[in-house]
Amino acid sequence: MSAAPRGVRLVQKVSSTRAFAKVAPHVVPALDRAVHRLTRGRVLPSARMLPGVVLTARGAKSGLARRTPLACMPEGAGTWLLVGSNFGRPGHPAWTGNLLAHPDAEISWKGRDVPVRARLLAGEERAAAWRAALAFWPPYAAYQARVEREIRLFRLERRAEEVPGRGNADGAHLGEPPSA
Repeated sequence: MSAAPRGVRLVQKVSSTRAFAKVAPHVVPALDRAVHRLTRGRVLPSARMLPGVVLTARGAKSGLARRTPLACMPEGAGTWLLVGSNFGRPGHPAWTGNLLAHPDAEISWKGRDVPVRARLLAGEERAAAWRAALAFWPPYAAYQARVEREIRLFRLERRAEEVPGRGNADGAHLGEPPSA
């Protein structure tokens, strides 16, 4: 495998810093959301360096749709790996709690909406995915070194298309709170 191009190495070095971890969570997602919306899902600025998706998952407490632009690691058979690094900040990112509570979600991938089911990885499966994530984006190691928590890894797997108007398997429509 060849070394990363100089521009990519520079971005990796910058993204490993604490200063980046303070600024990026406020700037990167807002910029990604705005451009993604304006281009109807065709452009995600952060995807110029890393592949990215916009995850739409129900909020763990509210049940409302939450759209979060995220870097991802596409895997071979129509799956994606999401790394809950939170840029190396102490707490787990909110989207990981949302997926734990409501694993059926949707991603916008290259302008297409894809229904997915998220699965939190553990054990050897997590260890193998973590090694792959580090090879894919080495700054994840710096993020993990700065926090005491274990960074959550999720595998997103395509799920069968749902019949419009019928909702998800639990009967709730994405974006609507589940009925009480």
